Amino acid sequence: QVQLQESGPGLVKPSQTLSLTCTVSGGSITANNYYWSWIRQPPGKGLEWMGAIAYSGSTNYSPSLKSRTSISRDTSKNQFTLQLNSVTPEDTAVYYCARARTGSPFAQYSDYENWGQGTQVTVSS
Repeated sequence: QVQLQESGPGLVKPSQTLSLTCTVSGGSITANNYYWSWIRQPPGKGLEWMGAIAYSGSTNYSPSLKSRTSISRDTSKNQFTLQLNSVTPEDTAVYYCARARTGSPFAQYSDYENWGQGTQVTVSS
């Protein structure tokens, strides 16, 4: 069974870069036709898709976050990472990594086959 686990700092200062890693076990991030997404949920708000990296290594980002977001991967470690630059308190959220057969920003919750447990990130000085 595929499992995902987010890791990274729980507190980031404003203007700094948030960096999170998702470690995948039970399946390869290069497996055909799977997409690996970062999704966040600010307090009191709904889920927000941030971007995805495909099995091929290609990436797709939310237009609203594209200028600040980068997703990369390390196939030797079966991990993919999120970097979000120039963070503000509005970036405070629970951050999830997830797997689906689509990298579309319009994917529904039910499209995601596997989720990490989520990690709280707070942006504060």
